[in-house]
Amino acid sequence: MLRERADAVLALAAREYPGMELVFHEQCFAQAGHFAGDDTTRLAAFLDCANDPEVDAVWFAMGGYGSNRIVGDAIAGLGDAARNKAFLGYSDCGTLLGALYREGIGRPVHGPLAGDIRREGGKDAVRRVLDFFAGSDDGVEPGLEGKPTMAFNLMTLAMLVGTPHMPDPAGHVVLVEEVAEHLYAVDRLFGHVTQMLPGVAGLRLGRVSEVPENDRPFGASAEEIARYWCEKTSIPYLGRADIGHDAANRIVPFGLARKSPRS
Repeated sequence: MLRERADAVLALAAREYPGMELVFHEQCFAQAGHFAGDDTTRLAAFLDCANDPEVDAVWFAMGGYGSNRIVGDAIAGLGDAARNKAFLGYSDCGTLLGALYREGIGRPVHGPLAGDIRREGGKDAVRRVLDFFAGSDDGVEPGLEGKPTMAFNLMTLAMLVGTPHMPDPAGHVVLVEEVAEHLYAVDRLFGHVTQMLPGVAGLRLGRVSEVPENDRPFGASAEEIARYWCEKTSIPYLGRADIGHDAANRIVPFGLARKSPRS
């Protein structure tokens, strides 16, 4: 994460949420190739924050690429303090969120990243999270009442199913979104994922954005692909969801729509 983006988040929080303290771990600004620091650095930072009893919530700064490389050690290293806080992010962070949910640790939440402040409308995305942390549910995805939910980036979910860290989807409504994948790849992903969700209560489709242009049209939209695979695997298709790799990304608590961390 760039420091100027963190500074922008801190300035907004100081100005509009004076009773809330935000702290960016120094690891957020590390770089090791594609990663925000090497595996050891990222793991240590996650455990520092998760195991600190003075920290109420862990808010992921960026998408968490490489979460799959540390997830087993991350879960094994969590102590009692981690069970009392929210963990909020999306994209590759879904690997950690799913593993936390599987183990019953904390309150995993799919929602905007701190780094989303860089996007058009990013200040509102940051406000949505800070409002949630302050006790408001205005930014929560509508229609979550009644059934437990979980939300993922589609690629992240495809890589998570079949591993020891995948939570049991039975009885859940699963929300998915995707970015920067060809529609033929989206079709592949749905073909895999829908066969790996036994007992799921239904699927909702978020935004599939920034789809690369192929040399020929795929012939079906993202929603048509989702409907096709849901019908083929007898999963109820429950319509659209307001989640995606953008500043409009709504908040989805895992499990029953238990409101904000302070409720």
